Amino acid sequence: MTSTDSLLAARLRTLLAGAPEAQLPLTYQQAAEALGLAPPRTIQRVALALEALMREDVAAGRPMIAALVVSRRGELPAQGFFDLAVALGRFPADPARHAEAYRAELARALAQRVP
Repeated sequence: MTSTDSLLAARLRTLLAGAPEAQLPLTYQQAAEALGLAPPRTIQRVALALEALMREDVAAGRPMIAALVVSRRGELPAQGFFDLAVALGRFPADPARHAEAYRAELARALAQRVP
């Protein structure tokens, strides 16, 4: 990860930690706009920053703050979120259990934000 990528991940963590709960979860596009990212690859850059945050949070035993970002096509994150959550040992391998695991992770991530 480059220093630019690390900085983006840190900015994204700050954004998600400070966003009003009523605005959460954000979409990938909303996160990109809030971070002031300009094309090209804005969504990909957000996704890579979210993956970095997932790795940090799992390593530290924290809820994954990346759960606060979802796809505009639904109420769930993109498939890459689930793939990495499984790879990191946070979610079960069975895709039928992913939505339930996500809702629990989202609740934990929201609860962690409370000062």
